[in-house]
Amino acid sequence: MAVFGCAGCGAVLTAAVSEVALPVHLAGTHWEELHPPLLESGSYAVDPAPYGPPWRQWDEVGACEAAKRGYFAPYGALPDGPPGSVLLAPGDMRATGLILERAGGYCRGIDGRDGPNLACLGCDLPVGTRMDDCGCWQVVRLIAQEVVRLPAPPERPIMDWAELLATGALWHRLSEYQDIPAGVALAHVVVAAGGAPVEAVPGPVAELFGRALGALPPAGGGVKRLGLGGPGFGESATDLVLVPVHPQTGEMWQPRGGAVPVPMDAALWAELAFPPHRARLPVVGGLPTGVERDDPLPPHPQCRWQPSRKAFRYTLARLPAVREPWLRAIHGGGY
Repeated sequence: MAVFGCAGCGAVLTAAVSEVALPVHLAGTHWEELHPPLLESGSYAVDPAPYGPPWRQWDEVGACEAAKRGYFAPYGALPDGPPGSVLLAPGDMRATGLILERAGGYCRGIDGRDGPNLACLGCDLPVGTRMDDCGCWQVVRLIAQEVVRLPAPPERPIMDWAELLATGALWHRLSEYQDIPAGVALAHVVVAAGGAPVEAVPGPVAELFGRALGALPPAGGGVKRLGLGGPGFGESATDLVLVPVHPQTGEMWQPRGGAVPVPMDAALWAELAFPPHRARLPVVGGLPTGVERDDPLPPHPQCRWQPSRKAFRYTLARLPAVREPWLRAIHGGGY
């Protein structure tokens, strides 16, 4: 368990059960839509990058300073706040109150535009920023420099891949927003291919990425095939293989073959590797007596969503490889 307290007076602000990897869903949102909490209650994540105002434009900062903040191509205004914020579900906070003059937002809540808006009730020290407006993930960001970690019992042990698969821990409540981790994974695929055209193997991978990959202009080289690999699934005999990222540690599952691993959010990977709608099909038998089959069969949808363009561009902007001319052109044009 991790207990975070106010650096000013030591008051306990929150107690979380375990640390998790920084959610890739931060790469995008759905505009003018109320979002659920980014993190499960009782968990926390640490964002090493700077966050918060002052917000500065790319031309003002310059390429070198932007790279120090983790941005390698222009992507909106750049945060110039402190790094290392601790992310939590808003409902896990205690002993804090809103700073009303900093509670600005777009239309349905607070979007954090005014900077830290949560203060410790014990000493009035600004300790974090709460966001819950439409188009924002519901989250609290504690300022690393204004909180201290207090003594607490050990955190929950890290689960191995077998346990994650057996307990169903890879299927989570953000599945309706899988277009965002799909856009993140697509950016990593493009970088791993090094400019070569990519062909996805038939099946769920092609259904999800085929259209987007076909729309991206190749920079040259032979075709590289993209498949799936991971725990309990095996490996595709392809040049590139999508592998899950451990939801607690953030480490990629490593293939044993010679394929180049491409990181993917574990929940999205599990949906492709073990599709729920396919797993529930009967293995043997037929239709009950008296039940007639639709003729013709309804068309199988290619995919209920496509990779998020916003998440794709955001992820490319955060990867050093985007400084290559061929990849900068893709970043500017999208797919």
